[in-house]
Amino acid sequence: MNKTPLFFILVLFSYSLSAQSIIGNWKTVDDVTNQDKSIVEIYQIDNKIYAKITKLLTPGDEHKICDQCEGENKNKPIEGMQIIDGLTENGKEWNGGKILDPKTGKTYKCYLTLIEANKLKVRGYIGFSLIGRTQYWSRIE
Repeated sequence: MNKTPLFFILVLFSYSLSAQSIIGNWKTVDDVTNQDKSIVEIYQIDNKIYAKITKLLTPGDEHKICDQCEGENKNKPIEGMQIIDGLTENGKEWNGGKILDPKTGKTYKCYLTLIEANKLKVRGYIGFSLIGRTQYWSRIE
């Protein structure tokens, strides 16, 4: 019996599953200027999703601190800062956690939805999801 077709089907199936993951590096874009803003690494610990800024892309921002943040992030470098905390998968959406906007220092509820394999919808909101802001992040290969 020829096992080659079965092998290729399994490879394609595993590739399509991995393409549906939000884990990885994503490029963010400034809402106002449309300029590349940062690289964010999304990672998983104990079935929860977290994200941190690994690189600021605007020249001169490399050593920027979060002077608007409160608590443990006050006056800490933005590069390396965790900005998404404790999302859990709920169908095709990751929700139930928080997102930090280092520009304002404010924390919001949020959810993430994979729109395409390389496009992520990031929605931060107050109270319920109708009052908030949406960004689209691009996967970095």
